[in-house]
Amino acid sequence: MPKPDRYQNRIELLQGTLDLLILQTLCWGAQHGYAISSSIRSGSGDLLQVETGSLYPALHRLEKRGWIQSEWRLTENSQRAKYYSLTVAGRAQLIAERDRWDQFSKAMADMLSRGVEGDPA
Repeated sequence: MPKPDRYQNRIELLQGTLDLLILQTLCWGAQHGYAISSSIRSGSGDLLQVETGSLYPALHRLEKRGWIQSEWRLTENSQRAKYYSLTVAGRAQLIAERDRWDQFSKAMADMLSRGVEGDPA
């Protein structure tokens, strides 16, 4: 059975990744939940799909932290929806998260480029 702190780190990594994706999506302008999910899916070539059960808790978490704000508006189809947008603090957080992601990605790439013992490459 994994240690609780290892499990917590995994949850934080997943939540942090989703937070980064949402913040990045909102840097292009205010969007409602379905549009955020669609943007992530299409922007990743359908590789990343955010389910409603993960998206809305993340949006509420980001709003509680002051990184996004919301307001009710009408969609293109004249339906009422909550639109989310970045705050100044959210834009600063996006920059910090992107820097952290770049460091993480580089570290992973460095490790993976070392190859596997016995691999001819």
